[in-house]
Amino acid sequence: MEDLDMIWKNKNVLVTGGTGFVGSHLVKRLIQLGANVVTTNLFYSPKSYFFVEKLRDQVEVANLDIVDFEAVKDLIISTQPEYIFHLAAQALVDVAYANPRRTIDSNVMGTVNILESMRLSPGVKGIVVASSDKAYGKSEQKKYHEETALRGDHPYEVSKSAMDLISYSYFKTYGLPVTIARFGNIYGEGDLNDSRIVPGIIKSVINRKALIVRSNGKFVRDYLYVKDVVEGYLLLAENIKQAQGQAYNFGSNDTLSVMEVIKTMETSIDKKIPYKILNTAKNEIPYQSLDYGKVKKDFGWKPKSDFRGMAKIVYEWYCQAWKMSGYSE
Repeated sequence: MEDLDMIWKNKNVLVTGGTGFVGSHLVKRLIQLGANVVTTNLFYSPKSYFFVEKLRDQVEVANLDIVDFEAVKDLIISTQPEYIFHLAAQALVDVAYANPRRTIDSNVMGTVNILESMRLSPGVKGIVVASSDKAYGKSEQKKYHEETALRGDHPYEVSKSAMDLISYSYFKTYGLPVTIARFGNIYGEGDLNDSRIVPGIIKSVINRKALIVRSNGKFVRDYLYVKDVVEGYLLLAENIKQAQGQAYNFGSNDTLSVMEVIKTMETSIDKKIPYKILNTAKNEIPYQSLDYGKVKKDFGWKPKSDFRGMAKIVYEWYCQAWKMSGYSE
């Protein structure tokens, strides 16, 4: 494969949602590879990875909501990106339960706006749409494959199922070079959403408060380190001619229950983690794990990091970056 610096050097790249958790890591890597990065943003926290890693002065930030079609179209026409990584979304399951309309607006119509703007700007060579294992909904299968039907029935799941089908329709109907990446639960430095288990654990330890568990503690997911995710996004874009029109699962060898995550963190950081189980999760998937054989076969991707090995490193990043600045309620 062509050297990465040569692939991305001086390329115009749009990352929607690039000030968020995963987006910030992708933006940082693209900067390292010499790309000219533009990102969309609604707001970002001074505790975010984007802010802590001082990325603001190295990219162009467009303050817009992807639900605003005219703003999205104007941005793509004016910046003329060669590649788009579409990460902007309402990404929290509990928020989707409380506010389904906003979630569907953002995840479905936001995706339509990106794709339609791309259709009107033929200079774009490829787009990677960031989806999720939740697009599959519930299944009896222990491992979800790319051929598994998209059958979301929770508002968040449905929003992901719909955006995947819409993305494929733009490839099939208009020939847009679209590829879809489906990931399990992503963890790593800079996730501000403490309703997710890993940042929730770390916040509870830093603040010396009990961890609140929404589920019954038995829900099982793949846990995938954020830099492995970034590598996956880049691989799909770099191989867009082969990847276009297809979806790829990015799974993990760490398929863990919530309680196993808690116990692993306790061992890794050598701290007791008190917790309170609420068991209030509504209509969520009890067990989900992705088979990543397709992306391994096609592009040689596999997770490089394991949860046990990364837990302490991630915890220490949070402590160093946030504890002194008061990461609390």
